[in-house]
Amino acid sequence: MRSSAQFQPAQPRHATMPYREVTIPADDARAEALSDALMELDALSVSVEDREAGTEAEQALFGEPGLPAPRSAWQHSLVHALFSTEAQADAALLALLGTGLLNDLAGVQQTDVPEQDWVRLTQSQFQPVCIEGRLWIVPSWHSAPENAPLVIQLDPGLAFGTGTHPTTQLCLGWLVQQSPWNGRDLLDYGCGSGILAIAAGLLKARSVSAVDIDPDAVRASQANAQANGVELAHCCHVDMLPEQRFDVVLANILAAPLKLLAPMLSARVKPAGRLVLSGILDRQAEELIQVYAPYANLHVHAEQDGWVCLAGTTYARP
Repeated sequence: MRSSAQFQPAQPRHATMPYREVTIPADDARAEALSDALMELDALSVSVEDREAGTEAEQALFGEPGLPAPRSAWQHSLVHALFSTEAQADAALLALLGTGLLNDLAGVQQTDVPEQDWVRLTQSQFQPVCIEGRLWIVPSWHSAPENAPLVIQLDPGLAFGTGTHPTTQLCLGWLVQQSPWNGRDLLDYGCGSGILAIAAGLLKARSVSAVDIDPDAVRASQANAQANGVELAHCCHVDMLPEQRFDVVLANILAAPLKLLAPMLSARVKPAGRLVLSGILDRQAEELIQVYAPYANLHVHAEQDGWVCLAGTTYARP
């Protein structure tokens, strides 16, 4: 419970006043509780990230059918909270100390965040992207270039996949290079925004299915596919996909789940079909190739900014 003596109503913001960001290191037992408490303490936003991101100790939070239950939090996290003023940030930290959620201020940092036009900033980060000189990924606030052969119109939303990340571009590049797609069926496992499935549809795949574990991703894929005139054979949660093998299975997720999903993903590919994997750092490539060796002959198809796309053919079965 907050004390009214400690917390005064926020004063009107001056147009040039910076926001104040508080960063708190937390273990997995406290991150969620700290996040909830900070929102109760008038934080404008709260986010949590892996403190070990970019290191060998980085952990992926994931959940897939048939795999161990996902972790609910990283072992070592950084909790970021944004406040309107420095006074509000200080008051929130005092309140956390009083509740015992924060033992001391060791490691806690505060920084000023300049006020910005966040809509314009977000839009500026998503510019039209051209893949292999043929396929354009265009945010809705931009116009497609004249005479663009193929165009996917997308809005950044809750689902991953705007065409700007290297892993997405690597997969799109593979798709374009393999066209024409007539007569082939494709499964996009972990579809996010549906961008890869939509690309396969525009490249004239016979049928395209898209699955994800996130309901927001399924809804985003359905909406984006419809907006781009692409019909998906299936667009659903992974558990709802009917038993079927595909000519191509494409999975752009992360190395850790890709390793655990090797038997299942490979079993979804027809004999002598194509398997394409991304979301893999270059230092993880050889390990993934070995994990999939019993099922497919994979190789590094392409690399971009430290990320790789693996592609290959599954072994023919009797």
